[in-house]
Amino acid sequence: MKNIFLAITSLCILLISNPVSARQAYPELSIVSGLAQDSIAYAAGFKMIGESVPKILSPTLSEDQFQASLKRIKAAKCKVLSCNLFFPGSLKIAGPDVDEAKVLSYTETVLSRAKLAGVKYIVLGSSGARSIPTGYDLDKAKADFVILCKKLGQMARKNEVVILLENLETTETNFITSLKAAAEIVKKVHEPNFRLNVDIFHMLREGESPDEIIAAAKQVGFCEIAEKEKRSLPGVAGDDFRPYLRALKKINYKGYIFIEASTNNAAVEMPQAFKYLTKQIEEVYSVK
Repeated sequence: MKNIFLAITSLCILLISNPVSARQAYPELSIVSGLAQDSIAYAAGFKMIGESVPKILSPTLSEDQFQASLKRIKAAKCKVLSCNLFFPGSLKIAGPDVDEAKVLSYTETVLSRAKLAGVKYIVLGSSGARSIPTGYDLDKAKADFVILCKKLGQMARKNEVVILLENLETTETNFITSLKAAAEIVKKVHEPNFRLNVDIFHMLREGESPDEIIAAAKQVGFCEIAEKEKRSLPGVAGDDFRPYLRALKKINYKGYIFIEASTNNAAVEMPQAFKYLTKQIEEVYSVK
């Protein structure tokens, strides 16, 4: 009896002192909803949201406008954890027309503002900015892009932010259109604050296997998701994401999964998406 009591006591101490390791940790579900839908997202169950660089961090915003954004962020019910739409299409980051000085100056403002705002992740999709001219030397484009991204990663580290390279689809850009290609760039950049964003929506559109997530395990730092056909919120069309979630579980991914999707009725579809995707995540991650 004494031994049983000691065993129970020891387990309780373990749970209190180290709750994360003592139970199965799941990825945290979040949503790119913007501050305008903060209350709806919070009511739906989300605690973290994503915004966009143009709306709260861009150098085109005056200092007064940025300070107003900071007040909105502070007052929000959800924490603004990430921002997308990093570079405008007019500011090239790949190909022959890159003005590195302008890119780095722009980036410094965005990242320094992100640090002040508590934004921890900046998603680098930027389809227009990274598209290259038809026929341009792809190997040169990649080599130059790696050099630039290494500098971006170093700036991100200084500002305590992580830049996340997103795999896009061929309908959006002609440069880095698979998870494998994005992972290769991240691997070559080799900076701790420059990581891979696994966008499952784009993987579905490009017909990429979940195995590509496993192959890119060492580069993965983030995940985004939406339904394949209309980029709708999970649960609208009923897409089964479990094969991709199993791949994430296999690489022991326990970071954030951000829903980045369109909606016609946020008040209805956000709560539905939270429940629908949470159920799939729990089902996959609870399997030993």
